[in-house]
Amino acid sequence: QVQLVESGGGLVQAGGSLRLSCAASGSIFSINTMAWYRQAPGKQRELVAAVTRGGGTDYSDSAKGRFTISKENVKNTVTVLLQMNSLKPTDTAVYYCNAKVGIPDYDFWGRGTQVTVSS
Repeated sequence: QVQLVESGGGLVQAGGSLRLSCAASGSIFSINTMAWYRQAPGKQRELVAAVTRGGGTDYSDSAKGRFTISKENVKNTVTVLLQMNSLKPTDTAVYYCNAKVGIPDYDFWGRGTQVTVSS
C-alpha cells in the first residue's frame, strides 16, 4: 500500500507559478514511477509529467519547457514536486499525484488538488 498526499494547488494569474507537492508513504520501495496527471472539466485525465525510480523524466507536450518534475527521498517518504511556471488558463484542472507500484504496475492515486489559472 502507498499513501499519497498532495498540496500546493491554488489560484494564480496567467504567467504565474505554482509548485505542487506529493508525499508518498507506505511501501515506497515498491514504487516504479511517480507522476502528475490532471483532469479539466469535461475532459479525460491526462499525464502531465512523470519521474521514474532511476530519475528519468517524461513530460507532456504542453508541459515541456514550463513544468519541472523532481523527486526527493527523505527517510521513509518520497516527495515529488511539480514546479509549474508560465501558467496558462488552459492549465486549469484538478491535478492528481500517481504512483505505479509493483510488477505489473498497480496505480495509486491521491485525492487531487485544484489549480486555477485566471486570465
